[in-house]
Amino acid sequence: MRFLHIEFLYFMLPPLVILFAFLLTQKESQATFFSDEVMQKLRVSANSLTLQARNGLFFLVGLLVIIALAGPVMDYAEVEVKQKSSNILLALDISDSMLAKDIYPTRLEAAKKKALAFLKKEKNERIGVIAFAQNSYLVSPLSFDHSAVAFLLQDLHTNSITEKGTNFLSMLEVVNNSTKDKQKYVVLFSDGGDKKDFSREISYAKEHNIVVFVLAVATKKGAPIRLANGEFIKQNGQIIVTKLNSAIVSLATQTGGAYIQSVASLKDVDALLGEIKKRVKQKQLQSEKIKQYFPLFYYPLGLALFIFLLATSSMSKRQSVEVPSAFLLFALLFGSTQNAQALSFLGFKQLQEAKEAYAKGEYNYAAQVYKEYAQDNHSKEAYFDAANSFYKAKKYDKALQMYEMARFNTKDKEALRYANMGNAYVKKGTKKDLLEAIQKYETSLKLKKDAEVQKNLEAVKKALEQKKKDQKQKQQDKKNQQQKQQKNNKDSKEQKKNQQNKKSQNSQGDKNKKQENKKDSQNKKNEQNKKDAQKQNAQQKQQQQKKQQDKAQNAHAKKAKPKQEQKQLQNQAFTQAKKMSDMEQKKWLKELQKKSSSYIYRLNSKPIQKGLDNEKPW
Repeated sequence: MRFLHIEFLYFMLPPLVILFAFLLTQKESQATFFSDEVMQKLRVSANSLTLQARNGLFFLVGLLVIIALAGPVMDYAEVEVKQKSSNILLALDISDSMLAKDIYPTRLEAAKKKALAFLKKEKNERIGVIAFAQNSYLVSPLSFDHSAVAFLLQDLHTNSITEKGTNFLSMLEVVNNSTKDKQKYVVLFSDGGDKKDFSREISYAKEHNIVVFVLAVATKKGAPIRLANGEFIKQNGQIIVTKLNSAIVSLATQTGGAYIQSVASLKDVDALLGEIKKRVKQKQLQSEKIKQYFPLFYYPLGLALFIFLLATSSMSKRQSVEVPSAFLLFALLFGSTQNAQALSFLGFKQLQEAKEAYAKGEYNYAAQVYKEYAQDNHSKEAYFDAANSFYKAKKYDKALQMYEMARFNTKDKEALRYANMGNAYVKKGTKKDLLEAIQKYETSLKLKKDAEVQKNLEAVKKALEQKKKDQKQKQQDKKNQQQKQQKNNKDSKEQKKNQQNKKSQNSQGDKNKKQENKKDSQNKKNEQNKKDAQKQNAQQKQQQQKKQQDKAQNAHAKKAKPKQEQKQLQNQAFTQAKKMSDMEQKKWLKELQKKSSSYIYRLNSKPIQKGLDNEKPW
């Protein structure tokens, strides 16, 4: 056991001892006038507490109160607390182009509001401020005192620096010189200036491990720059319209940072914080070991109150029965308190074990410990922690049961509980569970607006719609498959029937074809026989005519003279030539013009063969 404030013992006990030393030696005022024998006779009752006894009790009360003030405790554990943080510099562009009013009220004022919102939301980081135009200056060094940083930030104006222009390289040099960290982070609030090539700045940032996050405070449409005297900035007699320089995207992306376009709300700041948490590595600043203890001050304090009651009462010495009963009441009262504290101490140990198991990823064990503690102590928080542990262990039904047991009285906690229940239903994944998840998310949003919960709600609605579409498509595919199957079956039956009909037709056709072929063959045979007979008859007739002609010629030749015979032969030749084709006639006449004695000529070198009687002479 030890005392948290032992100085109370050192400075309060000596005066108490001295004071009560005088009180204990002091006699009653009547004793100065009467003897002890007379005082005994004068007292109405001789069984009440004496002055010395009461003073002794008061002294004991004072002693116990001082001990309680000293803070007696019993150590039982030692916890190491580590503080982690990262250093982030805010760089604010205060060149004249930031006076443009394409963002209300001006770009500079909007950038300052975004930076102040960043300071308010990011509470655990050390933050500093840089102002730059043509040259750069450190406005506030890195500090956890965000209120002081915000105060310095609010007073920045374009006339804080007299130089004109926007020099990002000088700003990076100030960032590099402002911290000795290996990895440096800067959040740039600017319209991008008018530079198109950031290769030098990117090379410098990579060389010195500077990660740049850009929150672009300007619009692509742009606006003219109005000075404090109401005049617009001109160049060569023309009013300058400054616009967002999109080339600054390369400075953010190529150095490992992020580029975010400003909007009217603070969603851009939230997005910026999200990107920073993904990329910024926190370093340990300091660690401290803290002793955990079990307080004991209520024991001496409770005993002091009890003794004070005894000292101020008129309890009789003879009524010894009442004193033990009072001590019994005291024992029961403080004994029950002690038991309750002991149980509370054991409960703390349970919770500590559960937290350690949860941190190690032993979610089943942590959930069981939280559940047992919640059932023993009817703790809503323990039910909630048990539900989270079951959720991590992927036992979503048990998690939902624990969430139902953890019903809070505050809207924030209830909103978180409903949101977690929605997540559990989503993990189950059925259509019914998705509908339950939507209901839980909507209930959570009614209690407290939360962007993450809203995003989850929209995602679940889209998933449910997709699930409905998939199911509808599946039913349609099944229906189409059935129709196709029926059609295939029908086509198969028709095809089979057609094949049978075709087979039958083919069989009948083959039979008919055979008969037709047989009939055609017979007809052809009859026709051929008829042709042969006609041909034979024609040949016989020609032979008879030939014989008659030869006979007539021979008879006439015998009677005619040689000239007459020759003339007759020529006439006969001409008559025969009329029956020839043009080509045959030309050849025949050519032979006649040769005055040849013979009318026969050879068309080739082959020997002359004898033919039929009606055969042409060539």
